[in-house]
Amino acid sequence: MDRFHPPSPPRRWLLTDERAPVPVERLAAMLPPGSGVVLRHDSLAVGARWRLFRRLARIAAARRLTLLLAGTPATAVRWGADGVHLRRRRAARAAQAQRLALVVSMPVHDAREARRARRAGASLAFVSPLYPTRSHPGAAALGRAAWLRLARAAGGQAVALGGMTPARARALARAARASGIRPGWAAIDAWVEAAEIRRRRQKRNCVPT
Repeated sequence: MDRFHPPSPPRRWLLTDERAPVPVERLAAMLPPGSGVVLRHDSLAVGARWRLFRRLARIAAARRLTLLLAGTPATAVRWGADGVHLRRRRAARAAQAQRLALVVSMPVHDAREARRARRAGASLAFVSPLYPTRSHPGAAALGRAAWLRLARAAGGQAVALGGMTPARARALARAARASGIRPGWAAIDAWVEAAEIRRRRQKRNCVPT
């Protein structure tokens, strides 16, 4: 897979979650062209994760999606990912990833991680959780004002994660306009819900009259 570098980072993202009731390939196939996917699925054996990556890579190539791999820069290059998602324990590998011409994303939950993302020159900062989220029950939500502070501190393209929906993404974009920030948004559940709505609609349309 040739690495795909769009003129600017995508603003819509799917973060894969092994607990999602809908196969991740199905979710990726319904993303609008120009969106992005971060493959996590950390508990899979290496072979199974590689096969999943290859299935997603074919969808990404067909739909012009940016595909990032959560892991090490070396693995991302070997597998042919467009970039690498570096969690806290691998943040020091950002310079290596950039030398390898990978898009670099990092998670940001607090001011320390925002400073780390800025120092690393991360292209993308997934700032979360903006709203309460099922994937992290009990975690305190940042709220809009704190989210905007972290987004400014992190630099790069800030992407909102945590309880996001298209309507909440539009509201955040309006609120961020005065700050000069053009936020992206990422989700798990919102894409699952969209897939289920589509499945029900298709099922209704297939009912014989």
